[in-house]
Amino acid sequence: MKRLLTAILIAGSASAAMADGLKSLESFMKNAQAGKADFTQSVTSPPKSGQEARTKVSSGSFEFQRPGKFRFNYTKPFEQLIVADGKTLWLYDADLNQVTERAQAQVLGSTPAAILTSATDLKALKADFELGNQPDADGLEWVLASPRQKGGQLKSVRIGFTPEGKLAALDIEDSFGQRSLMQFKGLQTQASLPASTFHFTVPKGADVLKQ
Repeated sequence: MKRLLTAILIAGSASAAMADGLKSLESFMKNAQAGKADFTQSVTSPPKSGQEARTKVSSGSFEFQRPGKFRFNYTKPFEQLIVADGKTLWLYDADLNQVTERAQAQVLGSTPAAILTSATDLKALKADFELGNQPDADGLEWVLASPRQKGGQLKSVRIGFTPEGKLAALDIEDSFGQRSLMQFKGLQTQASLPASTFHFTVPKGADVLKQ
C-alpha cells in the first residue's frame, strides 16, 4: 500500500519547444482548483541479477480539490484507496481490511501529490522542488521536478502536459530505482465535487494503524 504513494514526481537548452512545460504547469496550478480523471499506473522495479524488469499495472480514478485534498481509488487489480482530507492521509487496503492513518502535513511536502493538489503557484512549489523544462517527448511537454531535500524516497518526477496544456502524465522515480508512470485520461478540471468525495470513514472491523 505504501508503495502506491511513494511509487503514490534536466533542463536542456532553452528552446521555444521546451519553454511551454513550466508555463503549462503554472497554468494548471492556477486554474485547476478541482478535477477528476481516470488513470493507469505502471510500476517497474529494477531487474534483479539475471532477470528482466517486471512491470505491474493498476488502474482507477483520481479526484482532487485545492488546497490539499485528493482521492486515489484503485480498482484493478486490487481495491485500494488513498484519501487526503486536508488534515489526515488515509490509506485503505481492502484485501487486508487495514487502514493506515497519518498526519497529512508530515508526509506530503515533497511528493507527487503536492504538485497536483497542494501548491498554488510555482513560487510555492519551488520551496520544495527544483523545476526545469525537458525536451518534448511522446507528444507531451515535460517538466522535471527534483526534491530540494535530498535523502528521501523520491528521486524525481516528470510532469507531462499535452500541447493544449492539459495534465497527461506523471513519471516518478524513487531512490531505489523504481519507476512509476501514471497516465491520466479524460481529465476534467471544472468538475464540481461533493464534500463527501474527500471524507473517509473507517470500514467496520478494519484495523487502524496510526503513524
